[in-house]
Amino acid sequence: MEFKDLGVSIDNKVAVVEIQRPPNNFFNTELINNLADCFSQWDESDDVRAIVLCSEGKHFCAGNDFSSRERNEERANRKPGDPNPLYAAATRLFDTKLPVVAAVQGAAVGGGFGLAVMPDFRVVCPEARFTANFVKLGFHPGFGLTHTLPRLIGHQQANLMFLTGRRIGGEEAHRIGLADVLTDKDNLRAAAYHLAAEIAENAPLAVRSVRATMREGLADAVKRQTDHENAEQFRLQNTEDHKEGVKAVAERRPGNFVGR
Repeated sequence: MEFKDLGVSIDNKVAVVEIQRPPNNFFNTELINNLADCFSQWDESDDVRAIVLCSEGKHFCAGNDFSSRERNEERANRKPGDPNPLYAAATRLFDTKLPVVAAVQGAAVGGGFGLAVMPDFRVVCPEARFTANFVKLGFHPGFGLTHTLPRLIGHQQANLMFLTGRRIGGEEAHRIGLADVLTDKDNLRAAAYHLAAEIAENAPLAVRSVRATMREGLADAVKRQTDHENAEQFRLQNTEDHKEGVKAVAERRPGNFVGR
């Protein structure tokens, strides 16, 4: 099957799924649903036993494009309490039954950071950088990050990233447990494929069973958390601070926040 903005190849039971929206690979709801559709097609098949998620271009994923007309129209039409279709799509990704290895080059920012945390493992290079920059946008974290990131690196490290909005590179990500493999940029895809192939050579029923145990309840927890994140984002999206934050980030300067 073909999916818009995705390239797919399969080699020795490993599927390599490439996001093809270079250079920044901004996502929208359609892309996240396409990823979920792509992953789920192998859920009941033995054709693929592990997945590599990677991106074409400079960055893994710079998040949601705040300047896109589609995003702004979607937000303008939402009412308090309305579900966020993006987060419904994200929850579908967490329901994927196969192990996923992310190859992260360049930036994984905001929701793109959330996308990088969804897989089971992350392979990074020193040039990779991760940031939950929501507070710099006058905004609340989303994409389930307030559940998934503390689960991965611990509450205190996650809190530090959330409240400062600081950026960390690949080496620090590896040191704190955010990344599982650190390699050079030229070897990034090969290293991610090698890890996926190491998983894929094992008994597939056992791999699925162990993974389901290790991720038990994760998709449901992400659903609950994204409901909360969505409500907070809706509350904050019309504040002066959010408008200033979006402008300040676009202009690469500190925000002049007034608390309203």
